[in-house]
Amino acid sequence: MSPAMAASQAVSGRAAGGVGRVLLWKGTSVWVGRDTGQVQPHSHHAIQITLAAAQPIRIRGAGEAAWRETLAAIVMPDRGHVFDGCGQPVAMVFVEPETKAGRALLARHGGHDVSLLSDDDALAALAAALHAVFEARGTDQALIEAAQRVVEHLAATPAGPQAVDRRIAVVLDRVRDQPGAELTLAQAAALAHLSPSRFRHLFVAQTGISFRAYLLWARVGFAVARGLGGGSWTDAAQQAGFADSAHLSRTCRRMFGLAPTMLVPEDAAGRPRKPVAAADPA
Repeated sequence: MSPAMAASQAVSGRAAGGVGRVLLWKGTSVWVGRDTGQVQPHSHHAIQITLAAAQPIRIRGAGEAAWRETLAAIVMPDRGHVFDGCGQPVAMVFVEPETKAGRALLARHGGHDVSLLSDDDALAALAAALHAVFEARGTDQALIEAAQRVVEHLAATPAGPQAVDRRIAVVLDRVRDQPGAELTLAQAAALAHLSPSRFRHLFVAQTGISFRAYLLWARVGFAVARGLGGGSWTDAAQQAGFADSAHLSRTCRRMFGLAPTMLVPEDAAGRPRKPVAAADPA
């Protein structure tokens, strides 16, 4: 039996993983934690780069019956998949496909919904460096820079500006800068200097999803980062623009395969910190 399979059996019954830190920057985020478990089938509007620390994890497309073991994998945006961290420390870097790096990742790895990356020695070194920053409880900037080096290596291009129509880019920047602020489709269209109907069609053409779906994607990441930062999940939901914690929980389950209350933050010493209580009605 492989180490990954043994670890998976050892954590059988685990519904999700313990994420210690989540950091967001324009069009990208990094989620890193230990004791990562299995999540439900899900999909999200970002390219997912999964990096195990030492022992293999398991991953498969939602339509695949067999698990595949690997130390690294990449999942294309809006593709259903299932992930099992097998109780291992895991880092995930999410890159929105509207960014310059996202477009490059799509061009290089978009041939399959899920691709394994275990034969890339340079990537393995970059992944080890990212995990080392996390284990040393490095600064947010150090963790972001380590994740950015992973993205730039896989994309074979430096991080750059948006790779979409400038009118849509204005709206994407607004949502990323203020994910919790009210922004209706009509208001977004006005920012883009387009009619609501023209904006709706152009947004889908440029991003592949509706404006409403993108807004939820941006808000759920912001809410998770806020909740793991020490607040209650109820407050995090409100700050991110969700109607209530139930709405946040449903959205998080659909996009990440878990409820936000199943994530475990860490204190300054790296010990699991009990989250502020909040309902998990989903």
